[in-house]
Amino acid sequence: MPYSVKGDNYYIVVKGDSLWSIAKKFNTTVDKLKELNNLSTNNLSIGQKLVVTAPAKDTDTYIVQKGDTLYAIAGRFGTTVANLMSINNLSTPNLAIGQVLRIPSVSSSETYVVKAGDTLYAIANRFNTDVQTLKNINNLTTNNLSIGQILKIPTNSANNIYTVVAGDSLYSIAGRFGTTVSVLKNANNLKSDLLSIGQKLIIP
Repeated sequence: MPYSVKGDNYYIVVKGDSLWSIAKKFNTTVDKLKELNNLSTNNLSIGQKLVVTAPAKDTDTYIVQKGDTLYAIAGRFGTTVANLMSINNLSTPNLAIGQVLRIPSVSSSETYVVKAGDTLYAIANRFNTDVQTLKNINNLTTNNLSIGQILKIPTNSANNIYTVVAGDSLYSIAGRFGTTVSVLKNANNLKSDLLSIGQKLIIP
C-alpha cells in the first residue's frame, strides 16, 4: 500500500505526498483538509498525522499541538472544557501532543466581506466573537486584512446578532446577509427604517 491510514479518519504523510494528492485519494478537497487540520500553508512533513474525514456529523476534529490546553481549545472553538471532556470520554484534562479531539461543530456559519477601514477587532465585536477565534477559523497568521477578503464568521445559534455601525442601513445589512428589509423589520419588530449606532439586530 503506497500510503498509511490510521483508523477511519486519519492519514500518515509519506514521502512524495502533497495536500492535492491526499485530497484526491480521499475524495475531498485541499481546502477541507486544511480546515480539518488547522493548516495555514500547504506544507507537509513525513510522518505528519492528518485528519481526512470528520468522525461524526455534528463534530469536527482537532489534533493537539504543543502548548495546547483544553481551556484554550474550548475557547478557540466556542465550546467548554466540560463539553470537550464529555464527547471525548476524558477523565482528566491532560492532553498529549498528536492526540485527536472531537470538537462540536458550530451549528451555523456565515461569511463577511472585508470593507475599507475594517479591522479584526471591529469585525469580532460586530459579530459577538473574538479576534483569536476569527484568526483560527480563517487560518490567519496576522491581523492584516484586505478589502474584499472573505472571512468565515462563527455563529452558535439559528439567528445571528448584528451590531449596527456608522453608515449602516437596513438595506445594506439585508444585502450583506442575503435577506430583505421587510424580513429584518419583522424579525426585530421595527416600525421604521431608522437605525442607531450600537443597536442589536436579529439576523434570521
